[in-house]
Amino acid sequence: MKKKSSYIHPFDDYPQKTKDEGIAVYDDVRGLPTDLEPYTSPDYVIAIGHRGRVKFMYDDILDRSEQYTVGVIFPNHTLSTVGKTDDYCATVIVVDGALLDDPMLQIIHQMRYRYEPHPCVKLDEQEYKTIMNVVDLMRETSRLKIPDWRMLMLRQLEFFLRFLSYYRSCKLHETQAEKRVSIQFHNDLAQHYREHRDVGFYAKQANLSTKHFSAVIKQETGYTVAHWIHAKIIMEAKKLLFMRRNLSMQAIANLLGFDEQAIFSRYFRRETGMSPTEFRNSQ
Repeated sequence: MKKKSSYIHPFDDYPQKTKDEGIAVYDDVRGLPTDLEPYTSPDYVIAIGHRGRVKFMYDDILDRSEQYTVGVIFPNHTLSTVGKTDDYCATVIVVDGALLDDPMLQIIHQMRYRYEPHPCVKLDEQEYKTIMNVVDLMRETSRLKIPDWRMLMLRQLEFFLRFLSYYRSCKLHETQAEKRVSIQFHNDLAQHYREHRDVGFYAKQANLSTKHFSAVIKQETGYTVAHWIHAKIIMEAKKLLFMRRNLSMQAIANLLGFDEQAIFSRYFRRETGMSPTEFRNSQ
């Protein structure tokens, strides 16, 4: 008779561990918490495959995690196991959904349009080793609870995501030509968001009519052009308010392309429900 597995999924102490720590690293993960029922996480999940393979449905998309594959799952997407090998093993980083508005993690929102349609990216061996070096540092920081460990974990996670974003961007040029319009749009937005907040400008950059450009961006990313323009401005505003506390509101407004502090304040309140000062004081 085959011996019953004594394996206990690391998520058995989830979500309490994640809620307590904010960012939790789980090792020796051998699949989804259940192979029988669909699983939906309220948090942001990164899975790094070490060996073996698991096939899964991501909403209605078939994907897989295997050696050197990194999967990025945004909150509230449904996963269900299609099949897996007995030797599958991964490290999983779980980020409490409440942290996703932290100014230091705004890169997560920049990555959303690329990862929500296609959550997994295959790395080469050197890229995988670089990524795991950062994970090792995160794991040690969490274990030691050194001073300001939460801030260090946030910075290390941002470091991890910037490496991953760079690796994926390189591969997108090779494998996802159909995503060229949205990739170019986000590159243009990063350069011009201070001066241009109109859809027509970005449509012209892509050599498309405003109507067609808007339809393509909505199809490729799931969100409107206006959504991404506002999200970029607010992301940069939050970052400045949080990290550049020596700057006055007028200085921040100028850096973001607003002529007057009052105009910036009204814009920020309309998009976030609070004033820039209220946001800064809450951090």
